[in-house]
Amino acid sequence: MGATIEVKYFNSFVLKKSNPSWNIPSWNGSTGVPQPIGGYPRSNTSGINSWAIEEARIRGGYNNTNVDFGVKAYLVEDEPNAVNRVNSLIYSGIFNSRTGVNDTNVFSVGEDITKSADPANGSIQKLYAEDTNLIILQESKVSRALIDKDAIYSAEGGGSITNVNTTIGTIQPFAGNFGISRDPGSFATYGYRKYFTDRDRNAVLRLSMDGLTEISNYGMYDYFRDKFSEITTSSSQGTIVGGWDIYNKQYVLSLQADTGFYNTLTFDESVLGWTSFFSYKPNQIFSIKSNYYTLNNGSLYKHYSNNTRGSFYGVTSKTSITFVFNPKISLSKVFQTINYEGSNGWQIDSFVSDSTGFDLSLNNNWVEYNDTANAILDSTPPKPAIYSYDEGVYQENGVTYRIGFNRKENKYNASIINTSSARPEEVVFGGSMTGVKGYFTVVTTSTDATTNPGGLKELFAVSSNYVESSY
Repeated sequence: MGATIEVKYFNSFVLKKSNPSWNIPSWNGSTGVPQPIGGYPRSNTSGINSWAIEEARIRGGYNNTNVDFGVKAYLVEDEPNAVNRVNSLIYSGIFNSRTGVNDTNVFSVGEDITKSADPANGSIQKLYAEDTNLIILQESKVSRALIDKDAIYSAEGGGSITNVNTTIGTIQPFAGNFGISRDPGSFATYGYRKYFTDRDRNAVLRLSMDGLTEISNYGMYDYFRDKFSEITTSSSQGTIVGGWDIYNKQYVLSLQADTGFYNTLTFDESVLGWTSFFSYKPNQIFSIKSNYYTLNNGSLYKHYSNNTRGSFYGVTSKTSITFVFNPKISLSKVFQTINYEGSNGWQIDSFVSDSTGFDLSLNNNWVEYNDTANAILDSTPPKPAIYSYDEGVYQENGVTYRIGFNRKENKYNASIINTSSARPEEVVFGGSMTGVKGYFTVVTTSTDATTNPGGLKELFAVSSNYVESSY
């Protein structure tokens, strides 16, 4: 009479050896047993998977601890045909914490465990679980899948939610022809608000309780339209990185081209606008326990952790603000002075009026003219249009003078010196005339390089005195 012998199997690991083009083996896990001393054979061809071997020892080392005996499953495919479904979801069994039964690796072929989104909307790029809903972000559509419940619709078109014996219920699309394109890295969430980009449609979006909102329309539509086209070319798709700054409660978005160009900016819900540009280029953005972090070239940085302003990744940059003076729109004005309320250390880099439109010059070139008070960049060091309070000080015959901002009653003021070049038929121009003439002016102010470096610089209000030129 024959004996029945139970066959025991090890739970096993799979070890692979990569064989690079220079034919030098690289061992996964431990060093294993090299071929010269009787180890496993290796291929002499240059491939990324020269061989694979099952191993029951932890890390595959000699005399290392074996894993326990257990069930070993084999799958034999008579017709090994694969189907890639970029628009479908699949779910496994569950883990029961009370019994310890873990079926998360079980995908039963006898049950309907898949759910497909509309393939016309492209591939699924991002999934986000929220309460008992699953947010599905495809390239061209954003949808919500019900979890452990389903929607039932009446003949009149009304709907209700009911509990059913299904894991993924009805997929309901949000209104609006927007998706996440191919940028899942732009996704960020705070509370019930989700933020992401759709570069294919030149949009930055917020998904909240009221549906999809195109937040790029808050004064920045043309900016994102142009920048998306710069990072998306025929040869490169660039990178878009998004995250939530829990410290300042802002959505941070970084547009990065492969050429090195990048722009990092923030959106603030409290003002419903894009508030600032930053000089740093993050590889990843996230927040943990009320702290804001970014990754750059493999290094982790904690923001707002010191008193040095304008310093990111060890590089300090000055802060600048650009704004417009446009009082009495139809009045042609001469802007004579500029005044501000705030901290010491601000200078004026440029003061530029509206353009005249294009005129034909004497050498038959089409040119346009502006009145300007600009910095002199070709000097060493560069000279601002208006010096800050400290940098503009000088002495003559023992008397102290200031050629930039002066301070009176804790307000700073300065005269505007015209730096325009001569126009055709113009007699008085540049420093010979007072102020800058135009309907409006675009002004850029920045922090100087010497006043309390890295310290706090505040700017509360800026104004300009002007006189009427003509209506």
